[in-house]
Amino acid sequence: MNRVELELYLNDTLQIGQFRDYCPNGLQVEGRGEIRKIASGVSASLAFLEAARDWGADAVLVHHGYFWKNEDARITGMKRRRLGVLIDNDISLFAFHLPLDAHPEFGNNAQLGKSLGFADDGGRFGPDQLGWLGAPEQPMTLAALASHVEARLGRTPLMLGEPGREVRRVAWCTGGAQGFFEAAIAAGADVYISGEVSEPTTHLARESGVGYLAAGHHATERGGARALGEHVAARFGLEHRFFDIPNPV
Repeated sequence: MNRVELELYLNDTLQIGQFRDYCPNGLQVEGRGEIRKIASGVSASLAFLEAARDWGADAVLVHHGYFWKNEDARITGMKRRRLGVLIDNDISLFAFHLPLDAHPEFGNNAQLGKSLGFADDGGRFGPDQLGWLGAPEQPMTLAALASHVEARLGRTPLMLGEPGREVRRVAWCTGGAQGFFEAAIAAGADVYISGEVSEPTTHLARESGVGYLAAGHHATERGGARALGEHVAARFGLEHRFFDIPNPV
């Protein structure tokens, strides 16, 4: 398909104009005009780009792209090597940050909830209403939920809170959204799941009585780019492959 056609479809599907983000969303690096093979991944790291190049990708689709606010604008070192792979091989880079977190079907939060079997009750919280609320398939303890998350994501979460606390209402937001914890508590959650954790998170969990699971930034955000890549491949007859570059964080 034509690159511009894909760009317009992705921008419209993810409603990128609705978000004030930390980076540009959409086409970040322009490659060849015709796209037959598209690779998806969490981050546009050098390892991911080289894997996509070796597979023969015409375009790559990621959650974490480039050109973040306040980063060094010079094209040197790591940035030069990454951009070199894209430009030298005429590969387009599509990147979607907050829009891919928020999308109700292909988004990271939607995909995490689906993977963990949470019933989405329609509740939202936090900036841009990015946080989701729902319930596990049946009430369980915080410790049991932590074990369930580990089994589904393949990574042991850091658990803060009383292991025996009963969990009926779950709040979650993927990635580095530990700053939403207070909003999740105010929304009535028994536990909040995100990717990362900060020093104050421990005290907030202890003093509020609400559990917290830090399940990994990468682990919680594997779903969005993959789901979106599968969708556009099926819709437009493209070949798609998801490359999961290991990341313990």
